[in-house]
Amino acid sequence: VQLQASGGGLVQPGGSLSLSCAASGSIISINDMGWYRQAPGKQRELVATITSGGSTNYADSVKGRFTISRDNAKKAVYLQMNSLKPEDTAVYYCNAGGWCLIDGFTTQVVCDGEDHWGRGTLVTVSS
Repeated sequence: VQLQASGGGLVQPGGSLSLSCAASGSIISINDMGWYRQAPGKQRELVATITSGGSTNYADSVKGRFTISRDNAKKAVYLQMNSLKPEDTAVYYCNAGGWCLIDGFTTQVVCDGEDHWGRGTLVTVSS
């Protein structure tokens, strides 16, 4: 069971990039999902979150430029980033704030409220 992010890369200022993150394994439902980022020498910070019902929350620095969405059936979360700035350069991590899965040994449904993290994908905004 893991989260796998993709879509990072190099983009010029003002450009756009789209990130995707999907959960694999026997997961049947996921609580809140989100994107966080960590720039060199800085702490990890929240970018955007989305509840299972679709309510969203954004960091002030990305409001109006980034859009978070999710597909519950695909167990995936997405981040559309527009009007990118050099200060958006960071490693972006997807997060799942707890999930329910089917235990492979007991076949019982097991739920937790723990934070689960993907490996991160690098976004570089530079000319």
